[in-house]
Amino acid sequence: MTTIHEQAVAIVKAFLEASMAPDPDRAAALMAENVQITFTGKRRMARVHEVTAFNAARYRWVKKQPGDFEWMAKGDDHTVIYCTGTLYGCWPDGREFEGNRYLDRYEVKGGKITMMDVWNDSAEWILEHDSKQK
Repeated sequence: MTTIHEQAVAIVKAFLEASMAPDPDRAAALMAENVQITFTGKRRMARVHEVTAFNAARYRWVKKQPGDFEWMAKGDDHTVIYCTGTLYGCWPDGREFEGNRYLDRYEVKGGKITMMDVWNDSAEWILEHDSKQK
């Protein structure tokens, strides 16, 4: 029997699959109306479509290679999920990359993602490249 917390992990996995397709409408359907999204650099976003737009400006394309999913119960119907892995893709200038670490933290309540926090090493990779260009 699948627990409510395992179902929450499945919701996050489905969200990641939709996000990487990219299918922002399908991804948005997995999020609560009042979802709180905080992206790298403390960028607050109200909708997954804003994440898609941000990524389109930062990368030519980007995908996640999920690694581990770990969860903890925050209540009977409230689960916190951590997903670690790496990003791979292509910068706007055409340089390909892989192995860019990420950590995502999600909260799922009532079958919907209510909070999403995203961290990754992209800013450091961009700074490193820029410093070599000087």
